[in-house]
Amino acid sequence: MRIGILSYPMLFERDDGVQRQVRETIRALAQLGAQAESPIAVAVINPHAVRLDEFELIHVFSATQGNHRLVDLAAEQGVPVVLTPLISPGWDRASGSSARAGDHRLGNLTAGNVQSGYARTRRALQQASLIVALGEAEKQAIGAGFLIDDAKVRVLPNGVDPALLAADGELFRKRTGIVGPYALMAGPISPYQNQLAMAHAMAALSLPLVLVGEAGERDQDYLRQLRAVRGVTCLGALRQDGPMLASTYAAASVFLPPGEGQGAPLAVLDALAAGTPVLMAHDTPSSMAGAGFALVRVDWNDTDALQRAVLRLLVSPPPREQVRALVRGCSWERVARQLAACYAEVGALRQAALV
Repeated sequence: MRIGILSYPMLFERDDGVQRQVRETIRALAQLGAQAESPIAVAVINPHAVRLDEFELIHVFSATQGNHRLVDLAAEQGVPVVLTPLISPGWDRASGSSARAGDHRLGNLTAGNVQSGYARTRRALQQASLIVALGEAEKQAIGAGFLIDDAKVRVLPNGVDPALLAADGELFRKRTGIVGPYALMAGPISPYQNQLAMAHAMAALSLPLVLVGEAGERDQDYLRQLRAVRGVTCLGALRQDGPMLASTYAAASVFLPPGEGQGAPLAVLDALAAGTPVLMAHDTPSSMAGAGFALVRVDWNDTDALQRAVLRLLVSPPPREQVRALVRGCSWERVARQLAACYAEVGALRQAALV
């Protein structure tokens, strides 16, 4: 089965969790396809040189940034699509209903000639043969926010970087001079990620907060507010595959997940791979059995409860090797094998439809 991989052209112009996910998935799939007994052959599509119908199936990463047209064209040419949409877990029934109402008004105003981003994303989800979500939270958002049948969605968590499983905090402490415990947040610096509220909560505990990530031009004032909070250290962007980021995760006492963005599931896996426990909101879906000692659930709006949970982890931290054991089997090679099974499922459905 010849598989074509596609995403939007600007994807690799940045270096963050989403880009790393796509790169590692492609690398693992290519390695799997190179094996003699493998039934798949994977290639990154150059749309300037080949047509989509030269492939038996295409896998599109991201349902935004104009990628709905890739799914449209594949459907027109009769090529099945596996879609990894990277939908924010923030979508729910209320926000989906509001978006559809807005689409209806926009359609009336423009005689149906203009579509919103929500409408384009929903169309891509509807036309895909199979959808791959990174976690249960994304699967729920796809169903509740975009009215997509759960039977069409498969949940395949990301892999983890082997370097994180072996990382220690020595490099971080040498470069930063921070020798004691600290909390860590990783992700774009913006109000959407809620770093400022966490910074004040940690300052009240006299616990340093280390932030990894960059602020966009419109969020520079927010960055200045963060820097003004006692105990906050902003490291800026770190290479996703670099030793400093791995060491920063490994030296942390507790990881506070970013907001409900695309990189959140991968950041949690990275923290666990480094042996660092994670605080999670009570309503965050998780299917990781036996992980309660390392994935500590709190009411995200209850600052007192959050601070008590952090203090408990500081006083009685879980053994790092036990935390790492939760994700030690989450390799990118396993992700590739699971995706190959999805491709085979879609291929079998296509053959059945042609009979």
